Amino acid sequence: MGKVSNEILLEQIGPVKEMVQACIQCGTCTASCPNTEFMDITPRHMWRLLLTDHADALFSSKSFIMCSSCYYCTLRCPRGLELTHAMSLLKQAASKLKLKKFQRSSYFYDAFLDSVKKHGRVREMEFMTHYFISLKNPVIPFGYASLGLKLLAKGKIRPEFGSGGKGKLSALFKKVAELEE
Repeated sequence: MGKVSNEILLEQIGPVKEMVQACIQCGTCTASCPNTEFMDITPRHMWRLLLTDHADALFSSKSFIMCSSCYYCTLRCPRGLELTHAMSLLKQAASKLKLKKFQRSSYFYDAFLDSVKKHGRVREMEFMTHYFISLKNPVIPFGYASLGLKLLAKGKIRPEFGSGGKGKLSALFKKVAELEE
């Protein structure tokens, strides 16, 4: 990590540690996770690192970013721990701390939510355009061009820009912002 000390990381994720304090390290979360094969450390290992105050090692991994919020781990946990929410809090902490390793994920989520706020749904072309602009690297979009063309050809995405549906969810986003304060 280098720039952010283990103590600062632990301070940010204190609530997550409290959430998983009752973890018995049974491994049900890992066995239930459909994304484990894409993770460099297992969910069980992540909770162990957290419980033993190794936040720097936890944030050296990108495993919590791979969580797709399927809730299998939460539903199957014998202790009833809210592990999916814990993963979400880890993502939020990485974003809040502006850790370089996780910036692309933060930009992706920000662009996604911006599209939903504006239109009440995701406008894929606008969403991806904002995401690619935020990366400030003009070469990256070319790696996705063939996929984009295939999706366009199959009618899976439409080149919609504009303000249709503007403000449909603004009250919802405002209420969430109030609750988060």
